[in-house]
Amino acid sequence: MELSASLPIMIHLETIVQQNGDSTQHVFDEPGQLVQVGRSLYIRYKETSEDDGSQIPVTMKLEGDGDVKLTRGAQSTGQRLQLHFSRNTRVIARYQTPYGIIPIETVTPRLDVRIKERPVSGEIYIEYQLFGGNDHLGDYRLRLAFTA
Repeated sequence: MELSASLPIMIHLETIVQQNGDSTQHVFDEPGQLVQVGRSLYIRYKETSEDDGSQIPVTMKLEGDGDVKLTRGAQSTGQRLQLHFSRNTRVIARYQTPYGIIPIETVTPRLDVRIKERPVSGEIYIEYQLFGGNDHLGDYRLRLAFTA
């Protein structure tokens, strides 16, 4: 796929979070953009906060080696989460809060990325565990589907 400019897309995002025996699901449908830079594809969109309706910038980078990097929030707001997903690998990540940077880690047992060129569409499915130090913070499933 060769994109010389950004391509408008529609995004359907579902996340399921399991923490301390509780399960919550979030579903978002948002407009976004697909951009190619070198071998990487970037999916950018703004997620509407369920708490206050504010717009939270999100970028998902699909790297040429199959890894996925997710950045949610902006440094200017003092809250920014950067997660790196690499199949069956424990990866150190950063969560910037107004109180400082919290080191967290992801373990990704499942990571599937499917992209189609005609018509431009795709799906990213990630199952991961989140750790803060030695504490297991939760299990997550993320499914992002997009169409041009």
